[in-house]
Amino acid sequence: MQTAPVPRILIVDDDRALCRLLAEYLQREGFVVDLAHDGEAALTQLRNPALRPDLLILDVMMPGRDGLDTLRELRMQHRLPVIMLSAKGEPVDRVIGLELGADDYLSKPCLPRELLARVRAQLRRNAPATAANLQVGALRLQPGDRRAFIGEQELVLTGAEFMLLLALAQRAGELVDKASLTRIALGRELERFDRSIDVHVSRLRHKLAEASEQSPRIESVRGSGYLMIAGAS
Repeated sequence: MQTAPVPRILIVDDDRALCRLLAEYLQREGFVVDLAHDGEAALTQLRNPALRPDLLILDVMMPGRDGLDTLRELRMQHRLPVIMLSAKGEPVDRVIGLELGADDYLSKPCLPRELLARVRAQLRRNAPATAANLQVGALRLQPGDRRAFIGEQELVLTGAEFMLLLALAQRAGELVDKASLTRIALGRELERFDRSIDVHVSRLRHKLAEASEQSPRIESVRGSGYLMIAGAS
């Protein structure tokens, strides 16, 4: 019987002591962990298919190429899930990271157990899905290989964006509350003052509108959640 490959995680942080602590913890939980201490080293490793991780943990504040610049470069070529870390913990940093394509965000100092929960949630949401293909107007979703199309044009989505789009498409025309979307797309509970889903929805709206005027629309209901409305056929 063939066993599943062990997930590989790359931690990128200039705090070497923290890197070692997190690496030891995640290794005990069964992961292969690599370390890099600046953005350039991380991007170099990502170019090596043999060392390419299944998930990236990326610090915001680093000397040289910082985490946000590294994420911007990474998203030009890779869709792997990214969890951002920041000692600043400011809401604006969280929003910028999500706007650049991070899947989730955690403020430092963080408990290793909480980081582990976020890692597992992102890996689950990026595993092959078993749901049937789904069509909402011009939007076609293929959960089996996590691909989304508007007509024949493929949308380039992060794992969190795909899961969010799928959740809205599965309940097209119905209001889906933000707490449910947070659990589905991010694998965690909605936190106070948490704008993660709002930022992911904003990115999805832009990508859908850019693809075609026939794309479904994502409407917001203030204080409640979002719903998908099929575009004109």
